[in-house]
Amino acid sequence: MNRALCPGTFDPVTNGHLDVIERASGLFDEVIVAVALNPEKGGGPLFSIDERAAFIRDAVAHLPNVSVRPFDSLLVDLARELDARVIIKGLRAVTDFEREFQMAQLNYRLDDRIETMFIMSIPEYMYLSSSAVKEIAGFGGSVEGLVPDPVSQIMSVRLRETAR
Repeated sequence: MNRALCPGTFDPVTNGHLDVIERASGLFDEVIVAVALNPEKGGGPLFSIDERAAFIRDAVAHLPNVSVRPFDSLLVDLARELDARVIIKGLRAVTDFEREFQMAQLNYRLDDRIETMFIMSIPEYMYLSSSAVKEIAGFGGSVEGLVPDPVSQIMSVRLRETAR
């Protein structure tokens, strides 16, 4: 079976993430979206790992070959456990490439049987990031069209709660 992992923190999942996942689902028999715990990134997650996984499951329900799984380990260990030979990463700008290239090389050093494949962001999502979405929503701006509707609705409530 041709299986790939699409890892990320997804805090929150954006329409850019979903575009990469959907495009990967057309290239592989199975795509497993691996939701990383990663509590250190950006001062801690806005959403719990279970919430993030649920948002993604809801958004990819129309893709029968995509599943979602939280993880808290080395990515190559998860890839070995799931017999995934490819890690899918989305790239937006040159700044992404530098970081993702470094991670790809480290993963290759840990297990040279696991390849990293990059999918370029479409122009509409080239500058879209979870951090930017949180900043926009945090200042009361609309994130409609940037994230799935259920995420947009819950974000404004969550950000108001955390501001208190």
